[in-house]
Amino acid sequence: MSLTVQHLTRLYGQQRAVDNISFSIGEGEIVGFLGPNGAGKSTTMKIATTYLPPSEGTVRVGEWDVQEKPMQVKRIIGYLPEHNPLYRDMYVHEYLRFIGRLYGLRGQALKQRVTAMIEQCGLTVEQHKKIEMLSKGYRQRVGLAQALIHDPQVLILDEPTTGLDPNQLVEIRKLIKEVSKNKTVIFSTHIMQEVQALCDRVIVINKGKVVADDLLQNLVRGGEGSVTIQVEFDRAVLAEELKALPGVTSVEVLGDTIFRIVSDKASDVRPEIFKYAAEKSVSLIGLKQEENSLEDMFRLLTLPASET
Repeated sequence: MSLTVQHLTRLYGQQRAVDNISFSIGEGEIVGFLGPNGAGKSTTMKIATTYLPPSEGTVRVGEWDVQEKPMQVKRIIGYLPEHNPLYRDMYVHEYLRFIGRLYGLRGQALKQRVTAMIEQCGLTVEQHKKIEMLSKGYRQRVGLAQALIHDPQVLILDEPTTGLDPNQLVEIRKLIKEVSKNKTVIFSTHIMQEVQALCDRVIVINKGKVVADDLLQNLVRGGEGSVTIQVEFDRAVLAEELKALPGVTSVEVLGDTIFRIVSDKASDVRPEIFKYAAEKSVSLIGLKQEENSLEDMFRLLTLPASET
């Protein structure tokens, strides 16, 4: 089941929270949806789950348009919002039965599905407790269980691991990996380790626009066809001058004299850097090609231009 976003825009007054973005996620893909706070991630997810209407553009889940067929869309998606909205005065098994009935499950089918979700999400010991008595990690498990109770074909998770300790992170990561088999999954997070552990593909959004959409392995190489070099001079130089060198696509300032330079793979910028150093009468202390982390690329893609 695919998720297709085409020329999507969402306005709040004059503010463009989402600005003409397009992407498509195919059946069986697990895609990380990254961006700074306020980039438009949650707004996009709320539109995809029919909770917000778009100002322009379309979102389709499978064959259904989210505006034209919202009920059909809701039947085939599972959604865990950033702020997990649980009825804390209900017992775990009671809450899951309630959610299951909302999706039309009844009788033996409902009982079997609740039992399966309790077991799969590791809630067996906690199922007879009120939700308000559970830890943050177990509440997230309950949130995942409600998102999965109707066996959706598309799973949308907005910051599913926020506020969890390291042990809970590992547990929830394993759980997402297990339940995501044979489903189309998009999830947002600020934890890069989660993306690297779960995703093959990453979409990065910044200021309402998609700034990267690529395989994870390409992004950590600096993008397909890119090379990253870390260079250190013996005194301060201007980042703007380094950006102007032939073949350079971006420059990140690591210190007064240290820079991370991304270039087109077709251009070997090292001779240009040596030439620049000679013209400026500065000495090169170090120059090495490096493999980027996903965090490095996230910063390069989302930092204001004045900071790169």
